[in-house]
This record gives sequence, C-alpha cells and structure tokens, in this order.
Amino acid sequence: MNSATPVVFLHGLGLDRYCWTPQIEALHAQGIPCHAWEMPGHGGAPWDGQPMSFAGLAAALTEFLDTQKIATAHLVGHSMGGMLALELAATAPTRCRSLTLIGSSAMFGSADGSFQRTFLAERLGPLDAGQRLADLAPALVADLCLPTTAPDLIAACVEAMARIDEAAYRAALACLVTFDRRAALAGLTMPVLCLAGEHDRQAPPQGVERMAGKIPGARFLTIRNAAHLMTLEAPEAVTQALGDFIAEGSA
Repeated sequence: MNSATPVVFLHGLGLDRYCWTPQIEALHAQGIPCHAWEMPGHGGAPWDGQPMSFAGLAAALTEFLDTQKIATAHLVGHSMGGMLALELAATAPTRCRSLTLIGSSAMFGSADGSFQRTFLAERLGPLDAGQRLADLAPALVADLCLPTTAPDLIAACVEAMARIDEAAYRAALACLVTFDRRAALAGLTMPVLCLAGEHDRQAPPQGVERMAGKIPGARFLTIRNAAHLMTLEAPEAVTQALGDFIAEGSA
C-alpha cells in the first residue's frame, strides 16, 4: 500500500496525538506520510484564549495544511476530530481526498438542546466547584474505554487529558455542543469511511451507521471488542480498515 497523499489525523476532545500512535507507526512503516494535528490547548498546542468555533478550528487546520504544503489529505478524525474533518470536508472539499470518521457524528446532542445543556453541566460543574481537570481525567477516560482496556493505555490518556489547558478545554466543550453538519452529508463527494466501536457509549454504532447511510457511497464498519478509544483498544482492526480504505482511494 503506497500513497503520495498524506494522512492527517485529528484527535478528539481531551486527547492528543498519542491516540493515533498505532496507526501512524503502521502507516509510516508502509511509506505513507502522516501528520497529527492537535487542537488548541491540547498536547502542548498553543491557544489564543479566544472562543473556539468549528469554523475557526477549520481555519487553523487549513493553515496547518498550508504550512505543511499539503494541498489535499486523507483526513482521519476521531470523535470531535471527526466533526472537524467533516467541517473541512463540507466547506473546503478540495482539501479532503478522503474522509474517515471514527466514533463521530454529524451533530452533537439533541434537536431541542437538552442533551447539550446536561452534557455541559456534567462536564463544567466539577470544574466550577474547584476540581482540576487532572482530578477528573481518570473517570472521564474510563468512561471512554472497556473495563479490559490495558492500564498503560488508560494511564497515557489520563496523562494527556491532565495536561490540557483547562480554559481551552472549557472553550472546546462550548464549541463541541454547537456542531451540526447533517445538511452537508448528502453533498459529500469524496470517499468516506465510518468506524464505530462495538461498545462505544459516546457514539453508538447505530448512530454512526445512520450517519453513513446519509453519505453517498459511504462505508460503515463496526470495530469489535472496542469502545470509544478504539484506535488504541483495537489498533490492528482500525489500522487494517483505514489502510485498506486509503489504498483503494489512492489506486
């Protein structure tokens, strides 16, 4: 499998490039150029202190692509990173050779906003009460994983979350609950792959499959024995699915 088109990985809220380690190592070994973009305030990436929006994140991602001289890329996004990938695919489709959405969705929350309000209250309440993100990270990460997930993987994700700038995390939460690109799905023309973790509670397989069904020609695959952090919990299955998809799109 070879591709001159780079793969650009976009992590989810509260994580960083570590979540892509197995995929990047495997694709690099096959000679495929890979880049991992990090959200402002995550993984040591700078944040300007301004409110976040998906339009703003897409502009920052575009600037990154320009800096790396990447005209078009295989965009691979997990969770909120998948939403950002979908945002760029909808607004600047020529920058997206293909789109892989992992544990993601075309809208966050419910139409009446009740889910969003509850979500924000649950995430911000402990912080408003004086707890640190480092205090909350173990429980937040555990909710993304299976009980059988390797302790070292959980520890690495907890450490990544604990390093995030709290103000940037709050800004990212406020941004996340605004996402709604459902209307763009039918107009996507690039190849699209949608992956769902069999036991994912954040992005259940049935929801991911419904999204895939609204995208012309999109493929849907369930990753067995994995929850939301499927890139680390089932790295071989995710890497195989991604590699095969990119290879076909680059043929």
